[in-house]
Amino acid sequence: MESNTVTPHDRAEELRSKRREAESGSLRATEAQHAKGKLTARERIGLLLDAGSFKEVEQLRRHRATGFGLEAKRPYTDGVITGWGTVEGRTVFVYAHDFRIFGGALG
Repeated sequence: MESNTVTPHDRAEELRSKRREAESGSLRATEAQHAKGKLTARERIGLLLDAGSFKEVEQLRRHRATGFGLEAKRPYTDGVITGWGTVEGRTVFVYAHDFRIFGGALG
């Protein structure tokens, strides 16, 4: 008899997978930005903050809009990356519009 029980390990892997999806964004959109000589929002945040200090807030947030086909397009981060980190050891709060999600528009 097969068990359909979801384990904590399964849930943790699901969360890791969703975080990877949120962080990677669209490869095509990333390449287009790089072709213009520009960085992605995450790359800009990474350059601004001290290495490893960024703590993201609401990374898995999704919009709840309907109409115009939006109910079928519900990417993570909802178009803006927010959080805090440090710059030369001082705490700062940052946000950046992610062009890869609806052209950087807020959900």
